[in-house]
Amino acid sequence: TAWQVFVSHASSLFSPLFRSAHRTPRPRPYPISSCAQRTLEKANAAIDKIKTNIANDSEDAVDANTLLKSLKLTPVECDLADLSSIDKFVKGLPNRSFDAVCYNAGLARNTGASDVARTERGFELTVGTNHLGHFYLNHLLLRSSLVEKEGGRIVVTASSVHDPDSPGGAQGETATLGDLKGLEKAVADGSGMFDMVDGNEFNADKAYKDSKLCNVLFARELQRRMDAEEGSNIKVNSFTPGLIVGTGLFRDQNKVFTKVFDVAATKLLKVGETPHYGGGALEYVALSTEVEGKGGLYYYSSPGSSKYGEDAYGKQFHASEVSKEAQESDGGKAKRFWELSEKLVGI
Repeated sequence: TAWQVFVSHASSLFSPLFRSAHRTPRPRPYPISSCAQRTLEKANAAIDKIKTNIANDSEDAVDANTLLKSLKLTPVECDLADLSSIDKFVKGLPNRSFDAVCYNAGLARNTGASDVARTERGFELTVGTNHLGHFYLNHLLLRSSLVEKEGGRIVVTASSVHDPDSPGGAQGETATLGDLKGLEKAVADGSGMFDMVDGNEFNADKAYKDSKLCNVLFARELQRRMDAEEGSNIKVNSFTPGLIVGTGLFRDQNKVFTKVFDVAATKLLKVGETPHYGGGALEYVALSTEVEGKGGLYYYSSPGSSKYGEDAYGKQFHASEVSKEAQESDGGKAKRFWELSEKLVGI
């Protein structure tokens, strides 16, 4: 039988998930996927783009046509900034567990934004979507036994910017969750409203970096909890697809700047990655037999690894160290971060 895969905020980035196994051997053939977006219209558009990319990327028209005919992609609506939308989505799922669940949404506001946008619960929008939305979705999926307990995989799309010692993470204000003062206050006063996790003044660029640090802490703490749960063999990993300018992540940035930066990063400076490479990275972590049975890891490749093509996965793209703060958070801070997240989403 085919893999059952769920991808939040599915986009054309994930076309490699649905190609035949030219790169990494899989125990089963083409995935059957639920592709989620904020609206059903966006989900349908994402599926159309995925199919177009498969047709354009394939060197063999017959192979591409065979794959396209075999695909079973289901568009679904799931707005991660709205907990009621997440509830509705999970309640509408068939009673069939996923083999791989990919938490991918990566909202990033314009770095110059000074206003604090919020989710329907009052959470700061970036962390509220990228972390708390996925946190709540994960809770519902696990509670409903919708992730395969024997060998199921949970993949969290993080970013190297979670690490202040990385090239991207060192630019501007760096990621840190501090002592979680913002979340502590939001829980203590019952408002659920916070501007920044560390309690400091809002900074849009840092909010995105913080949300990616949240993703890393979430993945590592979730694996510890899965290991402690009797009868569960679910494996949880996070990864960075690299700097990919030509995706929806940069939709809130200046469009002229984004186009120029895309060319500069990918073709001139060669520090950016292609959407194809990023999708292949997710495919590797979610479906490759080389990752089977491995959990609690963070997969990374040096900037510009697209140049290695298909050979990068498992070589240049490999398990790597997370930031010092993420490592030092194992245990006490990560546990408290989990508890505060639970209280904020009402678990």
